[in-house]
Amino acid sequence: MGAWRPGQLSLQMDHYIQPPSRRPNLNVERANLPIIDMELLNHSNPSRGLVIDNLGEACRRMGCFHVVNHGIRGCVMKGALDAALDFFKQAEEDTMGLMSDNVRMPVRFGESFKSGSEDKVRSWRLFLKHYAHPLDHWVRLWPLKPPHYREKMGNYAVEARSLALKLLPPILESLGLGPSYLKPKIEDGMQVMAVNCYPPCPRPDLVLGIPPHTDYGFLTVLLQGSHGLQLMDPSTGIWTAASSSSLLIHLGDHLELLSNGMYRSVVHRAIVNAEEGRVSISSVHGLGMEEKVMVAEELVGEGNPRRYRESSFGDFLDFLESGDCGEGGGYKDTLRIGIYVKIKPKLP
Repeated sequence: MGAWRPGQLSLQMDHYIQPPSRRPNLNVERANLPIIDMELLNHSNPSRGLVIDNLGEACRRMGCFHVVNHGIRGCVMKGALDAALDFFKQAEEDTMGLMSDNVRMPVRFGESFKSGSEDKVRSWRLFLKHYAHPLDHWVRLWPLKPPHYREKMGNYAVEARSLALKLLPPILESLGLGPSYLKPKIEDGMQVMAVNCYPPCPRPDLVLGIPPHTDYGFLTVLLQGSHGLQLMDPSTGIWTAASSSSLLIHLGDHLELLSNGMYRSVVHRAIVNAEEGRVSISSVHGLGMEEKVMVAEELVGEGNPRRYRESSFGDFLDFLESGDCGEGGGYKDTLRIGIYVKIKPKLP
């Protein structure tokens, strides 16, 4: 992947070393994830109902699945990954102007969840996060360098959002809510791009690129340049490795909330390696900043009480500002009503 600037991350390795209980196993089994063929979700397909059922089962069991025939062109995906790589390979003076610990900044560059958290173990990664919808409003705030970044990442952002808007109606339909449920709010919702860089690490067995967590929104479209994502099986707590060969869809906390726990947001983490760096791009989709997501009334009834409090993207940012993040689905736990057992990852 070319030259990486080691100075981007602190040279004090002890800042990144995880406690023994949280150090990753770098050689876990491959995850057996469902594959959803987007073409089969067309209303003209006579077997569409079966595909909807399979989609619902994927959301219930793992909260994560691959998509194929999704319509995002290969050249667009490659262009976005190339733009991401070129951004992180720039001279330090070209990126440090975007550095911020303010989680409410619409564009920010940083390390770990909050770079200034000296009392917590840091993540072995660099990131660039920026809002992406509506694109014509936010793209003018994106990095000017490299010169092609705005165009290439913008092209991918548009197509990733189009995929998310195609996926959400059948997911809601599989819940029995109907494909038009929340449609205007979803179409006016947020899109946040998290562009991650994981430089080579001399001791990948001691660090994490990102610690265990869940995503906040409805769903995340994940594009990986190479493998490095691990998923926690919610029924066993065992970590498995996700393939990077096709786009991955993660369900987020707000979709678990909306479904009253019928569907689950997937706990995941990123590992690193010693030989080469890698980049990934997460496109996170949800409702507007202060638009509250609440449990669907249709999914509450006798014997099935409301299990989650309402929440917005703004509430999630409040949680990040509190500094209590990155601990395996911590934000989701704050939304639960009553006492529910949290499945903990099995070690290592």
